[in-house]
Amino acid sequence: MVVTDSMANPTHYDTLEVEETASQSEIKRAYRRLAKQFHPDSQTAIASHDRIARLNSAYEVLGDPQQRRLYDRQRAAGDAASSARQRTQRTADLQNLYRQQRQASQSSEAQLEAWLRLTYRPVDRLLAKVITPLRGEIHHLAADPFDDDLMAGFQTYLENCRQWLDQARDRFNSMANPAATAAIAADLYHCLGQLDDGVEEMERFTQSYEESYLHTGEELFRIARQLRQQARDRVQRLA
Repeated sequence: MVVTDSMANPTHYDTLEVEETASQSEIKRAYRRLAKQFHPDSQTAIASHDRIARLNSAYEVLGDPQQRRLYDRQRAAGDAASSARQRTQRTADLQNLYRQQRQASQSSEAQLEAWLRLTYRPVDRLLAKVITPLRGEIHHLAADPFDDDLMAGFQTYLENCRQWLDQARDRFNSMANPAATAAIAADLYHCLGQLDDGVEEMERFTQSYEESYLHTGEELFRIARQLRQQARDRVQRLA
């Protein structure tokens, strides 16, 4: 773990356990590794709502190069105390949201409906925005992968996928799922992981034009598509 002068006021880098010189790829890998460890559905002894909230806040900043540069400038200017208050407020807001959701859920049926409405359905819609266009995007690019305009269009699609996946993950982590939906939540969790890896493989293709990366990305999307459908089938059986 990264050691700082004062762990009483950890930075976003401390939260993600990376050096301040870490690359964007290293930051993303650290977030994914820690999210898997601490997510409430991981069924590990260290699963923690509070830790997930802190991880999301840290990755929201460090995962965006522009926000990261601004954050670094603020810290260099001695604005660390203000940043700490902002993180604390975001954590408090999330904790308050959890309390409100628990209070509003008076029965298991109400909990189920709330999770389906506030978590599952928004995540499923975002997954569709990532998965559905892929075949058309690849077909369009296949006309001439070396055409700058076609490649730029494909890269824009991948960038959009990253944004949609981040939104889906934030929504997925925002609310603990009822026990009755554990299998559905697991399908969504693994689906997000497959799509993350798939987008990464296709990004490598755009840099190297090595078709094996594209094929691997397509296969990972195929698995993700199956997981999404499996989750949808499980939801239908709950009705």
